[in-house]
Order: sequence, then C-alpha cells, then structure tokens
Amino acid sequence: MIDTLALAVALPLLGAIGATLWPRRSLPLSLVAGLATTAAALALTVEVALDGVQRSDFGGWGAPLGIALQADGLSVALLAMSNLVTLAATFYSAEYFGDKAVRRHFWPLWMLLWASLNGLFIAADLFNIYVALELLGLAAVALAALTGTRDAVSASLRYLLASLLGAITYLLGVTLLYGAYGTLDLGLLADAITSGPVAWGALTLMIGGLLIKTALFPMHFWLPPAHGNAPAPVSAALSALVVKVSFYLILRLWFDLFGPIVTPAAANLLGILGAAAILWGSWQAVMAERLKLMAAYSTVAQIGYLFLFFPVIASLEPSPARDDLIGAMVLFALSHGFAKAALFLAAGHIQQCAGHDRIDDLAGTVQRLPATSFVIALAGVALIGLPLSGAFTAKWLLLSGAIAAGQWWWVLVVLAGTLLAAGYIFRMLGKVFGFQETPYACITAVRSEVPALLLATTATLVLGLAANPLWFLLGFGDLR
Repeated sequence: MIDTLALAVALPLLGAIGATLWPRRSLPLSLVAGLATTAAALALTVEVALDGVQRSDFGGWGAPLGIALQADGLSVALLAMSNLVTLAATFYSAEYFGDKAVRRHFWPLWMLLWASLNGLFIAADLFNIYVALELLGLAAVALAALTGTRDAVSASLRYLLASLLGAITYLLGVTLLYGAYGTLDLGLLADAITSGPVAWGALTLMIGGLLIKTALFPMHFWLPPAHGNAPAPVSAALSALVVKVSFYLILRLWFDLFGPIVTPAAANLLGILGAAAILWGSWQAVMAERLKLMAAYSTVAQIGYLFLFFPVIASLEPSPARDDLIGAMVLFALSHGFAKAALFLAAGHIQQCAGHDRIDDLAGTVQRLPATSFVIALAGVALIGLPLSGAFTAKWLLLSGAIAAGQWWWVLVVLAGTLLAAGYIFRMLGKVFGFQETPYACITAVRSEVPALLLATTATLVLGLAANPLWFLLGFGDLR
C-alpha cells in the first residue's frame, strides 16, 4: 500500500535535492515533483473523506518514541488548498524568472518550502512541528530576499528575526509540556493535559510564538515589507500559505490540545486583536500606493477575520451552530488562500509588463492584460466577501453567529472592514480598468495568466457555490 502521508513530504524533498544536484534540470524536476506531490495530497484528501483519520508511524515505532504523521478533515482541507496554490505558483514561476542565477536558487528553496508546509499540516507531535517551522521560516526568508534589492534584503532580515523569535517562543512552550508530561504526541498530550501554571504557560508561549508567525496585529510589522518586496510567486506563497499554516497550528492547539483550559477571556483577547488587524490593515491598504503593498496590508486585515471566530465559537456549547462557525472559519481561510495567491500572481504579471506596480499609474491595464484584469476583479470579489464567493458564506455565518451569541460589536467590525475592503479594491479596479490612449506595450504568454485565473475562479465560484463537501470533510454533515 502506498503511504500518501509520507509521499506528501518526501516528494517535494526529493524535488529539492534533485534541483540542487542538477540545477540545469531544476525546472522540469520541480514540475514533476510538484505534480506528484499535489496528486499525493489530493489522494490523501480522498482517503480521509472515505475512511476517516489516516496515521503513519515511521519505522514501526509508535508514540511516544516514533515520528508520526496524521491527517484528518481539517488538515487535508488546508493541505489540498496549499498544494493547489503552490502548484499554480510553480507553473507561474516557470515563466516568471529570467535570471539564471535566481532560478538556480529559487527551485531548491521553493521545493523545501513546499515540503515544510506539507509536513506542518500533517505532523502529529509538537517537536516535529518545531523542526518544520524552522525549515519553513528559513526557506521563506531566503525566497523573499531573492531579488537582492536593498528593500528586499532589509525586509527579509526583519522577517528572519520575527520568524526566529516566534519559533523560539513556541519551543519554550513545548519544553514546558515535555517536562511536565514526558511526551510530545498531540493525542497523548490532549488526554494528559490539566489546567495549571504549566499548561497556561505553555499555552501562552506556544500561541504567542505562532501569533508572531501569523502576523496578527500588532505583531504584523514584518509582513508588509517582506511580502511587498518579494518576487510575485513567493509573495503568493507567503500571504496565502505560510501565515495560514501558522494559523492552522493555532487552531489545532486551541481546540485539540488546550481546549479544556482555554477561557472566554482568552478567546476575546484574540477577537480584539483580530478586530484591530481588520481596521488597521484595511486602512493601510486603502492608503497604499503600490499594488503588492496593498495586497500585503490586505493580508493583515484578512487574517484578523479568522480570529473574530474565536470569541463567538467560545460562547457556544457543542452544537450544529458551533460546527457551522468552525466550518466557516476554515472556508474563509481557504477562500483567502486562493484569492490572495491569485492577486499576487496578477500583480507580479502587471509589474513585469508595466515595469512598476504603482496603483495610480495602472490605467490601460485592461487593454493590454484583459485576463489579468479579470483575475484581479475576481480576487477582489472574494477579498471583499461579495455574493458567490466563499468569503461571503463565511462572513454570513460569522455575522449570524455573533448576532445569535449577543456579540453585536463583532458585527460592526465586520461591516467596517468590508466597507474598507470595498474601498481599496474598487480604487484599484478603477485604475486597472481605466482607459489610456497609449497603454504600455506588453507581450504576454497566455499560460502565465492561467494559474492565477484558476485560483481566482476557485476562490469565488467553486468555494462560493460548493461549500458542502468541506462540511462533510470536516465531519459536520451538511451546511445548515
């Protein structure tokens, strides 16, 4: 029997090794490894949907001695999104990089990033999560600095410091748990953990470290410059996936490990930080002068929405309504991942053709790049949360849950954030779809626009019109 859990991590690692040993063949090797990795991830998703939780103990050694990988509905939902986005960005990258030296460094780092992402989604113990977090951070920082410009290197160094701080803080929490319980397996810890100073200290350190990596306000200081100055496919992966995997880990720890000891006060604190992220990030996006910088600040805001779910969920007992809110939170994360990746890929295409990404100087884009302009419009629909998008369904369930729980203040935050999102998206679209008598010349290959178009379509039509499979995958039955 083929172990799809192992393949999801091993295949991109083999791709990274192959791209390092044979740099002249790095592109075809990476494309083949990427296709095989995505196929393994999708096969794993089908296995979980049909047979339930999948687990592999390597070397025949089970917990607490062995290294284990485990996949359930939550992990494979985000794993599938991550692999589809990374695959699209991989095909986009085949046309994006012109410098041979940059290509030589890009592909090994890119495949290492891919392997780290997959490993984090299916890791079953806290130490392997730490190892994968470090690999992910180092690969992401190196990729963000590939352009070699002063701004990119400076932003990447700041990103590196934030990433290391987050990882070390997380590791301190892991150390507390190991000293108290003698195991790092998530399942064994969930059964053993009890309320007390050790558990609370570990919760604070581990969640705090991951919040730095997730760039939740006010710990977002590193994200806009790093994402705004990285190459377009790297920006897409950073905003759509790298911060999303940190959020996934928070979600996993919050509900599966620390569920018995978390309090409504802690959930409300996350909600307050999320609200601040929405308002601050959206306003900075409105004021941004560059398209990629606007998209980066939009990521700060969109992350905030995910944390608004925590206080509303905490106010509910286990019920179908609570399940719907958890499903809506995952749906929002998926929708944002596809939409933000599409937006960054489109922004990179415009930057290559026009030579800049200044929003005020984008008039004529629709005349030269109609498909890319359409991608930006579709991604904008999802980021605002307009009907037909997955984000609309997620926001609707969030608003309904907040009203039912009597937490009306979150409704005001969501409405204000949505209006601000409409402001920066329509400001951008007004320029992109503006007419120019002598638009900039650009010769473009259709295949370089297809990946972004597929991602934007998924964020709007697919997730907006077909959310029920996600609810079944998460084990919640039907979307009510």
